Amino acid sequence: MPAAAPPNAIQAALLCPNCGGQCLYDPKERGLTCQSCGHVQDLKLPNDHEARIEYAYDPSVPEDEPASRPAELEHQCQTCGGRVIFTGAQLSEHCPYCDGPVVLTQPEDGYDTMALVPFRVAEAIAQENAHLWVGKRLAAPSDLAARISDARVAGLYAPFWTFDSDEAVQYWAKYTTGSGKNRRHKSISGKMRIEFDDLLVPASPHVTPLIRDGILHDFKPDRLRPYRAGYLAGFAAERHHQSVKNGLHANAEDKDLLIRNRIKRHAARGGVHSIRYRTDTSGIHYRRILLPVWILHYAYRGKPYKVVVSGIDGRSFGERPFSNIKLAAYSGLASAAVIAFGLLWGAAGLL
Repeated sequence: MPAAAPPNAIQAALLCPNCGGQCLYDPKERGLTCQSCGHVQDLKLPNDHEARIEYAYDPSVPEDEPASRPAELEHQCQTCGGRVIFTGAQLSEHCPYCDGPVVLTQPEDGYDTMALVPFRVAEAIAQENAHLWVGKRLAAPSDLAARISDARVAGLYAPFWTFDSDEAVQYWAKYTTGSGKNRRHKSISGKMRIEFDDLLVPASPHVTPLIRDGILHDFKPDRLRPYRAGYLAGFAAERHHQSVKNGLHANAEDKDLLIRNRIKRHAARGGVHSIRYRTDTSGIHYRRILLPVWILHYAYRGKPYKVVVSGIDGRSFGERPFSNIKLAAYSGLASAAVIAFGLLWGAAGLL
């Protein structure tokens, strides 16, 4: 395995060609922007279309993709154990996943990232979207918006897989007809083919459902770009540490749910249950990619929360506390409405 480039070589490549100042990737400018003179470098290259290439995988053949060691320095969180890379001069003392403290550590072997979707949403827009999300929450504490204003913001490239596969499915199931004494359970079987294209799968246990849901909704392969340090300048990133076999195993539960839902539609009957199936999987293709996400960490009455904003389209999801006073007030209003409706209904019956 060839020796990795030293970290200082990567940092030198992020210096401005005009003035030698430090450059960071700016989602608004869609380029590497000098923090001193404002010069913007376009990172597009003629071979950008190659980022969309998918790689074939045969589970019957041993994997031969070599592991590699990162050229960038790696940091490990002392709270959640997450390992991230900070590219550029501005390093963080906090984990983007959980906001815990990080320390410099020896990098672990992993796999090279094949492509990424650069940040398209700037930090200011992410904060604005987080405020809008908070403002739409019912029964939220009145001072919650102020807590969001004080949130620590982390820009992170999270590791994901894309998987394609062809599934030849044979299934057996039951469905229900009638009701009461006429209720009957009948058997059904069938065959179908399913083509999965670009199923997105988190490639790290640190990518929680909240982070996953904040980023999955607007993935477009034509936005993929080849992995280059310039896109990561000023952001954190987690490397890929899963083999393809591990990634397929992580995808098994979600794929099972999708297949069962397709079987229900294929059966074209109501009340389908007790589904069993077997599938012959072929045509597996994959990519190792990074997807951008903003994570806003804040605390309310000593308890940590976070709001996640997609770095692709700004869609926001989050965790938040509730106001007990507002919950009680809403509950009282709901009860009063039910009582009033009952009285009106009763009065109408007497007329």
